[in-house]
Amino acid sequence: MSGKAPVLEIEHLSVALGIGGRSVAVLDDVSFSIRRGEALGLIGESGSGKSLTALSVPGLLPANARITGGSIRLRGEELVGKPEAELNRLRARSVAFVFQNPTTYLNPVLTIGRQISELFDASPELLEAEGRLSNRAKRALAWRKSVEALRVVKIPDPERVARQYPFELSGGMQQRAVVAMGLVRRPHLVIADEITTALDVTVQAQILRLLAELRRSIEMTLLLITHDMGIVAQLADRVAVMYSGRIVECAEVRALFREPRHPYSKALLEAVPTLHDGNTIFRAIPGSIPAITNPPRGCRFHPRCARAFGPCPIDRPDTIALDDGRSVACHLYG
Repeated sequence: MSGKAPVLEIEHLSVALGIGGRSVAVLDDVSFSIRRGEALGLIGESGSGKSLTALSVPGLLPANARITGGSIRLRGEELVGKPEAELNRLRARSVAFVFQNPTTYLNPVLTIGRQISELFDASPELLEAEGRLSNRAKRALAWRKSVEALRVVKIPDPERVARQYPFELSGGMQQRAVVAMGLVRRPHLVIADEITTALDVTVQAQILRLLAELRRSIEMTLLLITHDMGIVAQLADRVAVMYSGRIVECAEVRALFREPRHPYSKALLEAVPTLHDGNTIFRAIPGSIPAITNPPRGCRFHPRCARAFGPCPIDRPDTIALDDGRSVACHLYG
């Protein structure tokens, strides 16, 4: 996989929010890349900037947010500064965004099949030989392709499900339908944002197996946003650890789990509940993630870090490359 070209390249991305009449930096010099067919897990506590990073890619930032620096390239094409019309084209074809709560994404008054079919209206080039077909034939073909998309994501009896409304489906089936809607456009990149959060444990396992199968069968490129280390271990090839708007470590997933280098990465892994002599052990990270309106000087993790020393509260650490191929932003390795 290492020889494959990057699908997504983010370099030195910075984003600011307008809050209370002033501009507040919420993403600071974010950099990572994802190769074709690879899954990158972006992890960190709530409020670390994971979702904001993901929303920056297709240009779906909130109205009070703006990119203040850096580059976002999709298959070599620069996205920062593109007109809205071109970003709409990108959203319609190249990037699929799967959100965590499918009930807020699906239209309650349209059948599942109708909602998938509408994607072909926005991207008629997805219909083979569409120029030689009548409107009626195009609609019939779009419906057949919608049913096939539901079959690809392992929905039983896809013809029946296509005629159903979202409220008639379970949460897991709704999430599968949303994945189908994303994949029907043959996107270059799939962004999955906490997609198992609202599901019970059994359904979570089913969705994770589905994503793993899709990665193998269609060589899906995946940006996986999560705070669940178990999901990262199952699905990701590499992992980028984010804290308070910065990437503090990026490594192969096995290397990170075996030997985390940044103290925050280590604290995240130790915070995963473990069993010992029949008892569940929690090792919570002391303190809390800083407010974006008033982050600490220097390394933003230093108030919670047991290994903080002289330069940590003064200077922001640079991101450096280590011998094992990972990168880390920590004064311990400067």
